[in-house]
Parts: sequence; C-alpha cells; structure tokens
Amino acid sequence: MTKSKSHNHILALVECALMVALAIILDLLPLPKWPNGGSLSISAIPIVYVSYRRGAKWGLAAGLVNAVIQLITGWYAPPAGTALAVFGCVLLDYILAFTVLGSAVLFARLFGEHKLIGYGFGAVIANLLRFVCSFLSGILLWGSYAPEGQPVWLYSLTYNAGYMIPNAIVCGVCIVLLCTVVSPETLRPMKKRA
Repeated sequence: MTKSKSHNHILALVECALMVALAIILDLLPLPKWPNGGSLSISAIPIVYVSYRRGAKWGLAAGLVNAVIQLITGWYAPPAGTALAVFGCVLLDYILAFTVLGSAVLFARLFGEHKLIGYGFGAVIANLLRFVCSFLSGILLWGSYAPEGQPVWLYSLTYNAGYMIPNAIVCGVCIVLLCTVVSPETLRPMKKRA
C-alpha cells in the first residue's frame, strides 16, 4: 500500500469512527421511545452522510459497527426465547437494520448530477430498508405483542411505521439541508449551479 493510499485509508477509518460515535451520541437524545423497542431518532444521519462521503463499502462498514454498538447498548430480547428467535432478532433488528443505512449512496447515485435530490432520496430509501427489516422482525418475532384480533402484519406495520417513517423523512430533510451547506465529497460549501 502506498503512503497516499495508507493515509486515505486511515482518514476514512477515522471519519467512520467519528460518524459512528456521533450516531451513538445522537441516539442518546431524549426523544420519544416506543414501549417494545424503537424510538424517534436522528442517529441515522451520520451513517448516511459517511456513506456519501466515503462510498458504500465504508458506509456499510460504519453501519455495521453502529449495529454492533446498538446491539450491545440497546438489546431487546424477543418474547420467544429460542435460539432461532434470538438469532433472528440480532439479524433483523440490529445487524441488517442498522447496516443498511450505509447503503444510502447506492440510491443517491441514481440521480446523477441532481445530487441534493439524490442525497435526500438515498437517505429516505436507506431508512425504509431499515423499516423493512423491523417490519419483518415484527411479523416473525414480535407478533405476540399484537392486540387480540389484530393481524400480526398490521400490528408490525403500524408499530414500526409510527417511528420509522418520521425517522426516514427527518433524515432525508436533514441530509439535504446538511449537504446544501457542506458537500460530503469535499467537506466544503456546496457549489451553486449556474
């Protein structure tokens, strides 16, 4: 590895570590929490931003590290205490759910030169992928919490959408505002189009 590549690698590691730390700090803000896990949160913003800054590989890696820390600090065991249920919970509610936030850049790229639209779109889609993970987990693992007579899929949809859809919208808006001020690619003010 050349000196320049080594320097860039170390810089990317440091940036990802800082963004994961910021995500964990933002997750500690006293925002509303749902009784069986989940909360309103702006902690996805740093992970999405670092994916725009460093690409999918680094974004997914930062998302994975964030997932492991979320698992360690916020574990909610599923009602069925089987090994398969625990594995499913770890995978769907933590590992996949938080890692997919780092994929935002893949969706943002679809908009080519319309970067701000792409940044907002990527942030919302990455958060919606997280919602899909939690929705599936709600059906497969948390269905016993559904009120009597309510279909499990409807319970999971309404429970998870209650906080995940607002999170996706807020993340998309905040990312667009942030990227309007500071370009993730250069960390300089975003250039105005002529």
